Amino acid sequence: MAAGLVAAAAIGCGRPSLVPPLPPLPEPVIPYGPPAPPAARDPAVDEVVGALGARVRAHWKPLVAAAGISYPPGELALLGFKRERRLEVWGRDTPAAPWVRIDALPILAASGAGGPKLRQGDLQVPEGLYRLVAFNPRSRFHLSLMIDYPNTDDIAVAAATGRTDLGGDIFIHGGARSIGCLALGDRAIENLFVLVADVGLGHVEVVLAPHDPRGGLGLAPMPGMPFTADLYRRIADHLAAFATGGPPS
Repeated sequence: MAAGLVAAAAIGCGRPSLVPPLPPLPEPVIPYGPPAPPAARDPAVDEVVGALGARVRAHWKPLVAAAGISYPPGELALLGFKRERRLEVWGRDTPAAPWVRIDALPILAASGAGGPKLRQGDLQVPEGLYRLVAFNPRSRFHLSLMIDYPNTDDIAVAAATGRTDLGGDIFIHGGARSIGCLALGDRAIENLFVLVADVGLGHVEVVLAPHDPRGGLGLAPMPGMPFTADLYRRIADHLAAFATGGPPS
């Protein structure tokens, strides 16, 4: 599975970046559902981390210490809000500990509008509760992190509403251009790439929402999409674990 995920990442956002490309891999088949146990990491990821690690850790360690947690955190949460164009970075040392905010990063580009991704080519950024499933050190957008869209929830809702061809290859990446992904800029994705590598893919969750409901403006269902009532309820319930407030100053 690990080789397939790396291949999907290379195909979705691939150009040589900090390391030379590997030979082509077979077309991937990605099973959706709970993440598989960690496998051997692509050596190119370690090359990127080795090249950037000292600078990036010097960036994160004071922020993590100010949040009162250790580096690297035991768990990481990335909260993406499309209207605000903000990706919040939260961490905690153990699953029993409360989440604390570490930083907030501006999203430079996120194509589409409010509302979930429905199909291939609609240019929408997905909305829901996700995981990170692969590193892409060869992204044509500098570096990228692959999100597990469509996950089992997306597939179940699509089946119930008669939709097929849901698309995929959704990433958090560098640059300032988006075709359904979140673009953070090159320096920010370098910082996030190393942080996620230090924490471990299996310990990172991603929440993507049309806007931040914690300030009092709830997530109203999208017109013509009754399934979003349940989707947005689950997103709002999940965000209750993350304290209300804007990004750190």
